[in-house]
Amino acid sequence: MNTNLHTITDQNGRPLSFLMTAGQVSDHTGASALLGNLPAAQWMLGNRGYDADCLAATVIFWL
Repeated sequence: MNTNLHTITDQNGRPLSFLMTAGQVSDHTGASALLGNLPAAQWMLGNRGYDADCLAATVIFWL
């Protein structure tokens, strides 16, 4: 069994909030659970596991 750690950090990489999920859980699920914790930002960085139209639309809304 493995795990994924989904994290929101500040501009210096310090964690603001995080969520641990089982390894077989989609990255979209973990990201969706953290969207309410997004701080105001000018840019965002994420790996390709978070590349989905539904997440992009939500993130753009928050920015």
